[in-house]
Amino acid sequence: MTDRRAAFDELARRYEARSGVQVKFELYAPSDAYAQKVRAAAQGDNLPDIFGILGEKQDFASFIKAGHILDLTPSMQAEAGSWQQSFVPKALALNEFPAGNSYGVTPGIYAVPIDIMTIQMLFNKDLFKQLGLDPEQPPQTFAEFLNIGRRIKAAGMQGLVSGWGEVWMVNCLANNFAFHIMGRDKVLATIRGEVPYTDSDWVKVFGLFKEMQDSGLLADGVVTMINKNAERLFANGKAVFAFNGSWCVNVYKGMNPGLNYGVMLPPRIADKYPVSIWGGAGSSFMVNTRSPKKAEAVAFLQWLTARDQQLYLSGATMSLPANKDCLAEIPEALNRFARDLELSTHPNTWGIAEHPQVLEALGKGIQSIIIAEKTPEQVASEVRKVKERQTARRRQ
Repeated sequence: MTDRRAAFDELARRYEARSGVQVKFELYAPSDAYAQKVRAAAQGDNLPDIFGILGEKQDFASFIKAGHILDLTPSMQAEAGSWQQSFVPKALALNEFPAGNSYGVTPGIYAVPIDIMTIQMLFNKDLFKQLGLDPEQPPQTFAEFLNIGRRIKAAGMQGLVSGWGEVWMVNCLANNFAFHIMGRDKVLATIRGEVPYTDSDWVKVFGLFKEMQDSGLLADGVVTMINKNAERLFANGKAVFAFNGSWCVNVYKGMNPGLNYGVMLPPRIADKYPVSIWGGAGSSFMVNTRSPKKAEAVAFLQWLTARDQQLYLSGATMSLPANKDCLAEIPEALNRFARDLELSTHPNTWGIAEHPQVLEALGKGIQSIIIAEKTPEQVASEVRKVKERQTARRRQ
C-alpha cells in the first residue's frame, strides 16, 4: 500500500486533530518484504498495535491461535446499528471464522476490512478500435474471446497481460473457470479429496489456457511477468487485455491518466453455473492482542472505517470502500468493479483450504501448458499425484 502514503498521513493528521492520539503508518514494498517483517515481529513478540497479514487463511488462523490477534466480535456487535452492520458482507466474511471452521479457531471476527476488491478482465478500447472491434462491446463468450485472440495474433499485437509469474494469480483465473464450469460444490469436493484433478472438468479448465495461448490471446512472456510490469504494459497501451484487480484503477491513473479502458467479466464458457470472479476484502487490519493500546487501536479502526474516512480514502486512492454506505458515491471507474461483487468468491471464505504444494503444482502446471511444455492431461495427472501424496501425509 505504499501508493497510499499521502492519504494515510492525511488521515493520521485528521485523527490527531480530532482525538489528540498520534497514529504512525509504516508501509513497506514489495509485499513479500512486508509479510516477512510481520512474521519476524510475531516471532519476536514485537508486533505493532495494528498490523495486516498477507497470506492464506491458514496463516491468519495460525496468528490467532498463537495469541497475536484480538477477537473484535464484542466491539463489532456492541450496540444496535453496530460496527459490523456498516461493512459490505463479503468484505467482512474474509475476516470471520464461523462455527465449525476447519482451522480450529474460536468463532469470531478478527480483522477490519478497509477496502474491497474484485479481480476481472480489462480491455483497451483504443486497441479494440484498431482491431476493428466495437469498444463498447467486449467479448461475452469464450469463443468470441478466442476470435479476438486470432485478430491480435494476425495484427502482431500483444494480447492479455497479468502477473502470472506469481502462481496465485494464474490460479485465480483457474478458480474462476472451475467455479463456472463445474460449480462451487465440485471444486470444494476436489479440495476435500473426493474428486480427482484428472476429472474431465479439471482437464477442461487446464485446456482453456492452451486454447488462449494457441489463439494468440496471451502476451509474450506472461508466465514470467510480475504484476507491476503487466500493469505498466497495459497502462502504456502495449496490450489489448489485462487480468487484474480493482486496485489497478489507482495504478493506471498514476501511470497513464488518459488510458481508455473498460472492465469486463471473464467470458462465459458454459450455461449451468454463473461466471465467477475473486472478490471480497482487499486490505484488512488486525489488532495486536498484547498491545497496551488495544482500546485506542479499536477506536481508531472504528473511526477509519466510518463513512467520511472511507469516502476520503476511496477518492484519494481510487479503492473500493469496505463501508457499504459509500458504494453509491464512488467514481464510475471503481463502480465497474463493484457492480459484479455478488458474483465473487474467495478461497478464504470456503472453510477449507487446498494444500500449498498442490496450489504450487497447479499454478506451475498451467504455466507449463502456456509455454507448451506439457499438455492439460499431463498437468492434471501431475497435480493429482501431488494431491494424493499430501492427502496420505495428512492421514499419517
